[in-house]
Amino acid sequence: MAEEVRAEMVANVWKVVVGVGDSVAAGDALVILDSMKMEIPVISEEGGTVASIAVNEGDVVQDGDLIAVVES
Repeated sequence: MAEEVRAEMVANVWKVVVGVGDSVAAGDALVILDSMKMEIPVISEEGGTVASIAVNEGDVVQDGDLIAVVES
């Protein structure tokens, strides 16, 4: 089963913390967004393996944009 992790706000992608193939646990940060000088971690709600990362550092994401897919 795959979990699609999506942006919850308009923000800049400040840092991509994980890579494709990395194992993550529930609660691990996948990327860190920057909005209005605040750092907002985007976390995985399920543990598994990162199947894809849909953003790069410096990208601007909109509410609902796909950030990553985690397969359990």
